[in-house]
This record gives sequence, structure tokens and C-alpha cells, in this order.
Amino acid sequence: MTLDMKKENKRRKTELLVPAGNLEVLKVAVDYGADAVYIGGEAYGLRAKADNFTIEEMKNGAQYAHEHNAKVYVTANIFAHNYDIEGIKAYFSQLKDTGVDAVLVSDPGVFSLAKQMMPDMELHISTQANNTNYLTFQFWYDMGVKRVVTARELSLDEIKVIRKKIPDDMEIESFMHGAMCISYSGRCLLSNYFTGRDANKGACTHPCRWKYHIVEETRPGEYMPVNEDDRGTYIFNSKDLCMIEHIPEMIDAGIDSFKIEGRMKTALYVATVARTYRKAIDDFYTSEEQYLANMEYYKTEIAKCTYRQFTTGFYFGKTDSESQIYDNNTYIKNYIYIGMVKSVEDDFVCFEQKNKFSVGEELEAMMFDGENVLCRVLEIYDENGLAMTSAPHPKQKLRVKLDKTLVPGIIIRRKE
Repeated sequence: MTLDMKKENKRRKTELLVPAGNLEVLKVAVDYGADAVYIGGEAYGLRAKADNFTIEEMKNGAQYAHEHNAKVYVTANIFAHNYDIEGIKAYFSQLKDTGVDAVLVSDPGVFSLAKQMMPDMELHISTQANNTNYLTFQFWYDMGVKRVVTARELSLDEIKVIRKKIPDDMEIESFMHGAMCISYSGRCLLSNYFTGRDANKGACTHPCRWKYHIVEETRPGEYMPVNEDDRGTYIFNSKDLCMIEHIPEMIDAGIDSFKIEGRMKTALYVATVARTYRKAIDDFYTSEEQYLANMEYYKTEIAKCTYRQFTTGFYFGKTDSESQIYDNNTYIKNYIYIGMVKSVEDDFVCFEQKNKFSVGEELEAMMFDGENVLCRVLEIYDENGLAMTSAPHPKQKLRVKLDKTLVPGIIIRRKE
């Protein structure tokens, strides 16, 4: 990265945009370093199975984010059918008064409706709209759009050309980390075909993760593998995108917002990726030497969240299938989510337990500044004050004495 280019991109520091499936996770994202959080309402986004936000929760989330100098964007990026239109009108009439900072759309009709119903709302165009060239970006800019999310199929060289060809005040958002769809920018029909649940309306069943064989027409019941190995065949199953080692190249391409995928992910996942990318971005803007010196920390930390092996996707041009296709349908899971500190009373941390742990075990507390603090469990009590040697049942409200002092909001995890 040239010195001149680095100076130019420092003019507008890249935003870290993190997903949140509910209000608790939104607060985690903000606490662990997100500049902005994207969320979905109870309808019209592409993650219908996430918890999602009521209108009142959106107001609370926007208020919390703004108090911490962060922004909130709402996804309304389904491809609408005729029967959706009246509901979207009613939704936008409520959404405009929530205090959120922008709304993402894909469908041109929904875009027109958003402009009509929410004339003062900043509008972004989702990756679902297949934004692959600078003329498309210019079209949306002329329509009053502030930001466009690049198609996942673009290389960094292509994004760099787009940056040069569009107005300077138009923003480019690109995915930095998370699950990839084996389809065109996520517009997949497999789920609808197999199960009747439409991925383009938020109800994807993820059939890309299933194991596939083929059947010859005249030999029913004879299942033949497709390049099978001893684990099966997963021809649609992508590795997860991870660009933690390529922040200089992403900034050099002129990307304004680094987007993390995963509105259905846990608070632990969100805290892990937000904190790691926050530190990596800040280190790079301090000096490239500092960024490179801390690379092993970033790689170690990012591997502590659930993932399906890593790929750089299409960012460095077309690749062979082995670099993107994942040969399994399971996640790699190195750490387990124990809970998030809700309050501290006397010498006890209080939280709702997510997974089993016991007295005497060593847990890891994720500090907001990037440090990991090992904590020994000294005592556990349930909400009735009963002492416990272990806590095997999820969702128990516990009071736990550790050998370290923590503060509310800290995520606690345990090595698998």
C-alpha cells in the first residue's frame, strides 16, 4: 500500500459494521468495538429465523448505539411479492421514527416505497441487488442512495475501479468476514425448491450445507457420490470468508465499511469478531508495522469463534473450488459460550449461564480492550442461593465468585 493511498484513505477511516440478531447482541457489538450495527425487524429482512427487533427494541438499540458513538442500520432487503406491499408500507411508517441511521433495501419497488414513506431516511443498497459494476453504483447514487454493498463475487481490483469511477461521497460497503453463499450474492433458490421456504424472504433452511449424491434416471435408489471422500460430498458448502490478514488491501481498494456476516450468531461470536477486527483496524491506522506485529494475535483470536475453515473468497480473483468449498457440514468450535456478566454484586458476577461449567474450572473473560483474563471459578450459587459444584443446565441465573474482578458486559467463555 503506497504512502499516498494510505493518507487518502485515512481521510475517511473505514467503518466496522457488525451484525446483531437481538438487543442484547447489539449492545455486545457496540461494547466490543463496532462503529455500526445492522439489525432486522420482525419482517422484511433476510434472517427471519433470527430473534430480530420489535419497533420498541429498535428505538432502544438506536439510543444505546448513539450514546456510544455508534450507528444502527436496519435490513429490509427481501424481494417483495404483491402481498408484501401493504405490510411494508405500515412497517416503514413505524420504522422512520425509531432513530435508526439507515435502511438497507434490495428491491427497486421497496426502494421507491422507502423514499416515499421515509423521505429523510438514509438508504443503502444490499448485496442482494447484485451490485457488480460502477454504472450500477452511479445509478443508485443518482437515485439518492448514500451507500451500496458490493456483490460478493467482486475482486478487490474490481472494487478499486468502482471507487475511482463513482463520486467521492458515495460509500462502498463490502463483506469482511463470515458465511458465504454458493449462489449469486446470496440469491439462492435451493431452500425454496426443497422445502418451500424462500431464502429471498428470510426463511433459508441452508440446504447448501447438506450432503449430496446423484441418482441416474433408470436406476432409482442407487445413490452415486460426486467426487466423494470419506466424509461425503458437500458441493454447495462454502468456507467462511476471513480477511483479517488483508486489511491493507481492503482499505487500498477504497472500501468505506467492513461488514461482518452473521445476524443469527451468538453474543460470543459477535464479541470475538468485533473485538478482533476492531483491534486490527485500529492497529493498522496507527501503523502498518503494528498491524503486522500483532497478526498472530488476530489469527488466534478469530479462530476462537465458530467457523467453517477460512477463505478469501473472490477478493483476489477467481479461485479453484478447493479454496472455497468446505468438505464437511460441521463447524469448527474451539471455545464455548458461558455467559455475559449482567451485574456485579459484592464479590460475585451475575449472569445467565449458556453452557456447563464447574467449580475449580478455568474460564476466560474477554476484556473490551482485547486482553483475555483467565478466571478460576471459586463458588457457584443458583438464584435461590443454593450452592452448586457445577452448573449443567442452560439459562440458569447464577451468582459466581471468580478469582478476578470483572465488570458488566464482559463475555465469559471456556476452551472446548
